Amino acid sequence: MKKKSVVSWIWEFVSLHKLYFALSLLFAFASVLAGFLPYFFIGSMINQLLAGNKDWDFYLLQSVWIGLFWAAYWGFHGISTLLSHTATFRILAEMRHRLTDKLARLPLGTVLSQSSGTYKNIIVERVDATETTLAHLIPEFTSGLFGPLIILAAMLVIDWRLTLLSLLTVPVVILAYIRMAKNSEADYQNTIAKTQKLNDTAVEYINGIEVIKVFGKEKFSYDKFVKAAKEGADCFIEWMRKFNLEMGIVTAFLPSGLLFLLPAGTYFYLQGSLSAGNFILMIILSLSLLTPLILVASYMDDLRKIGTIFGEVIAILEKPDLARPEELTVRPQGTELAMSDVCFGYSEDEEVLHDLSLQIKAGSINALVGPSGSGKSTIAKLLASFWDVSSGQITYGGVDIRQLPLDYYSRQIAYVTQDNYLFDESIRENIRMGNPEASDEEVVDIARKCGCYDFIMNLEDGFDTIVGSGGGHLSGGERQRIAIARAMLKDAPILILDEATAYTDPENEARIQSSLARLIEGRTLIVIAHRLSTIISADQIILVNKGRAEAKGRHEELLAESPLYASMWQAHIAVKDSDDLEGGLAHA
Repeated sequence: MKKKSVVSWIWEFVSLHKLYFALSLLFAFASVLAGFLPYFFIGSMINQLLAGNKDWDFYLLQSVWIGLFWAAYWGFHGISTLLSHTATFRILAEMRHRLTDKLARLPLGTVLSQSSGTYKNIIVERVDATETTLAHLIPEFTSGLFGPLIILAAMLVIDWRLTLLSLLTVPVVILAYIRMAKNSEADYQNTIAKTQKLNDTAVEYINGIEVIKVFGKEKFSYDKFVKAAKEGADCFIEWMRKFNLEMGIVTAFLPSGLLFLLPAGTYFYLQGSLSAGNFILMIILSLSLLTPLILVASYMDDLRKIGTIFGEVIAILEKPDLARPEELTVRPQGTELAMSDVCFGYSEDEEVLHDLSLQIKAGSINALVGPSGSGKSTIAKLLASFWDVSSGQITYGGVDIRQLPLDYYSRQIAYVTQDNYLFDESIRENIRMGNPEASDEEVVDIARKCGCYDFIMNLEDGFDTIVGSGGGHLSGGERQRIAIARAMLKDAPILILDEATAYTDPENEARIQSSLARLIEGRTLIVIAHRLSTIISADQIILVNKGRAEAKGRHEELLAESPLYASMWQAHIAVKDSDDLEGGLAHA
């Protein structure tokens, strides 16, 4: 499928509100005409003054007409600007909506391949940077382009000789601008890259401030940020330095047509081929020609910038989605999950899972165990459809999950990780996110069942406590229990816990396990556990090693049949005994 050009994308967004832009253009034309007509009356007044006309009523009437048309100019211009701003802000909202919606439909690996600072910069700052150009382009570019054309036509009618002389410097200005535009694209892209690096460094510095302070890396991180800021400033300075000459030529030569018009006009007046009134009017019109042309020149630079920004937006919008149908055409029979000959790699060069097959029966408790880096979390994320497999298939109820709509399949899975993100909302709303239709009573009930009611009620504002960005006002264990409550409120048939109790102490972990035992009745549980003692009663334990399902069975079966599992169990028992000994000494 052929990709759309940047112009096509811009038109797609603009056409959503083409009526507003069409009306804005209409009023912009009206403002140009209203802004030109006062010159007609000014010329008439000058000629009558020079002819000796002393009729005060004539001059008063001309002044009234000038005032009316000048008011009409600003009125039409204001309406045009209001319409274009209305359309523009709706376009920005649509762009942001499409970007955030796209991120939700992309494979997780694609999203994580870029820093959060990059996405934040594009969605907020870069999209916002298009506002000035889009909102002002029609009213101001139209008046800046067509206003001078009308003035130029009037000047040609009054005296074509002076008109041509006043335009003698225009070719020099055009050549300077073309040279400036030709070489600016690469430099502008470089400034964008440096700005993005600065954004990423700032986000990294802020997000990692705790680690920075703990390990005494303030100076290193600060120097890294300062270096990025200096590189950005140097890049902009170099960009400006390169085009200083061309910009100087544009600024100096554009108004210099008067240097030819004034002496030539004086000569023609002395020769009798130009009246004094028309000479004065030509000077006024010539001066009125300059400001709009400078405005047009500035917008030409903005047009290049907006093309670059839309290019960044389009690069995200054109990334391939997880390939899923929109409608449910094949209904799964049951809730059994299966992986058949699955291979997967985060990049084409390195495969993480190799010909992996497993079955997860409906309503069963399943544990994924194995050494660090063996592929356990990757299996969990593939089952949750965060990525597509490279080969093989994953089925749900006998149907390949790639044949199921993404929103349908996501309703079947509740997923909790060890790094649970909470939004800067109340505890109540963070739990309710699992089921937006849930009542306050249902939120409180699930909190009780998940063992987090007591600590919530001990907080000053209870369920209305604002947790802070990322849940920063709560401990790691508290965040995990709220995340589990959120997942359980979703009431999905399958619950995946990816080391979800990693930050929880043994006492709270036992409480959570007890709560889960009651809550998961009739549901399928898939758990990645770092404490083997918590999963010995699982219906199926899958030992993952080097991207393969090395062994499957119950705890007793694996102890007897798998040397690796047996050694992991012995290591776990040794650590547990050590912890128990330390706990006993602490209370001695």
